[in-house]
Parts: sequence; C-alpha cells; structure tokens
Amino acid sequence: MDTLITEPHLDAPDDFYEALIDAHRDLGTAQSHELNAKLVLLLANHVGRLDVLRQALAAARASVLRQREGRTA
Repeated sequence: MDTLITEPHLDAPDDFYEALIDAHRDLGTAQSHELNAKLVLLLANHVGRLDVLRQALAAARASVLRQREGRTA
C-alpha cells in the first residue's frame, strides 16, 4: 500500500495555482464545478491506486470538517 504524499511536492506550486485559476476564468459556477469534477477524475485516473485515492478523499474531507468546526467555534 502506497501512502498519500501530504507534504509540499509540486515543482512550482504558484505556477500551478495560477494555471488552475486561469482554467476557471470566464466560466459560470456550474462550468467551474464541472471543470473541478473532471480534473479530479483525470488526476485520479493518473494516480490509479484506489488505496491512495481513498487516503486523499479522507484527508480532504477531514480538512473541510476541521475548517467548518473552526468557523463555528
């Protein structure tokens, strides 16, 4: 079983973030959600390991729940 990499690992994180924002430019809300969903599925296919993808899903969900708890506290 591989382990999800959670430490910074991108060669150029700022460049990726800029490309991500550019990909969303001029899209409506529904189109932006569709782009995100398609991007997730493309990257999941690239990763190709269900165990790693489950770890990513759990980590992302836990992060969202922690943020929500922090806002209500």
